[in-house]
Amino acid sequence: MEIRATYPTYRTQHDFLESVLRLSPRVAAFDCDGTLWSNDAGITFFEWEIKNGVVSAEVGRAMRARYAEYEAGRVSEDEICGEMVTMHKGLPCAAVIEAASDFMTRFFPGSIFPEMRELVRRLEESGCEVWVVSASNEWVIRAGVKPFGIAENRILASKVEVEDGIVTDRLVRVPSGVGKPQALREVVGKDVDAAFGNSRFDTEMLAAAGHPFVVNPKPELEATARERAWPIYFPDGTAGR
Repeated sequence: MEIRATYPTYRTQHDFLESVLRLSPRVAAFDCDGTLWSNDAGITFFEWEIKNGVVSAEVGRAMRARYAEYEAGRVSEDEICGEMVTMHKGLPCAAVIEAASDFMTRFFPGSIFPEMRELVRRLEESGCEVWVVSASNEWVIRAGVKPFGIAENRILASKVEVEDGIVTDRLVRVPSGVGKPQALREVVGKDVDAAFGNSRFDTEMLAAAGHPFVVNPKPELEATARERAWPIYFPDGTAGR
């Protein structure tokens, strides 16, 4: 793929898909929220489960206060993403899985980008290992990627240990920022040939990949992509069109 002095922006689905597929990547890593679908499943589920009593009212109040601290810049991205998983401590894991599945299939207002689903399908057909890496909780991401046909053992999302079927507060991983390439190195153990992301928390993963692709970018990542001449793609219906 030719990298010009100015950043390449794909104007059609076909151009974007073919530019990726002609690279014949053997390992590809995708962010989820904003990259595979339009909205943020993690924060939307967080609001929904508090409203619908998946967690106790006490936990809900405490977590709303913590999220306000995060929005004020006094709690880090890693901290809040971890706490949005550990807040389920003591709940049956099966109940949280059921809630996440119900939410993603019936209530999540996000829309899957059809060209991203097509890209995943064609990559897997070519023999590429497709991984998803997200700071949102693993329960939601598992439900969200089912339409893509991505295996559960290729999901790297925020996760806690489960003991005797009960959720604990022992974090396994929170793959955000530098945690994304770190999780890929630890679990995949191979070079990532192509990576796809939409926010500044994907920057390190994109930089570590052989071929970074910026999809539906937020302004900060779009600026970085311009500086580094990373290819940019705006899915149909997004503001970049």
